[in-house]
Amino acid sequence: MANIGVSGALLIFVLALIIIGPKKLPELGRAVGTTLREFKQSTKGIMEDDTPKGKEKE
Repeated sequence: MANIGVSGALLIFVLALIIIGPKKLPELGRAVGTTLREFKQSTKGIMEDDTPKGKEKE
């Protein structure tokens, strides 16, 4: 992933505040957080399905 640092994160936050507005920013943050959480849960399930469970009993 990109290493943006504190100054880059601050710049992105200020631009988002200007473009989106202070009233909609918390709503957008919640939506992004929920989406990321669901994505991580989905990919975790896929990764667990692909891992070998050991040798099969014959």
